[in-house]
Amino acid sequence: QVQLVESGGGLVQAGGSLRLSCAASGRMASTYGMAWFRQAPGKERTFVAAITRDGGYTYYTDAVKGRFTISKDNAKPSVDLQMNSLKPEDTAVYICAAKPLIQRQTAGDKRTYRDWGQGTQVTVSS
Repeated sequence: QVQLVESGGGLVQAGGSLRLSCAASGRMASTYGMAWFRQAPGKERTFVAAITRDGGYTYYTDAVKGRFTISKDNAKPSVDLQMNSLKPEDTAVYICAAKPLIQRQTAGDKRTYRDWGQGTQVTVSS
């Protein structure tokens, strides 16, 4: 099992930037692939981005491609999400997730993730 703690959320104006971080702990933490999901009020949790355990492959939902970048530091271990050109529709609780193996076909499927953080609020004002 991997424990996940997010940080870096906050309030930002449209067009601005935020960087989220998720610290992982546990014996297997550095060997897991990691991802970010988000959940807006009254809506389902949806996929944002994922990265394989070695950082070699990344996956993004279409809505954030070109604006968000996911990166992983196995020395810590942690995963960051750099968010640029933020829009009001990016407002949500951002939640970190982890699982042993991330593959293209299932990277965005929240049912396949075994460990979750508590989330950090991101609010983008217009």
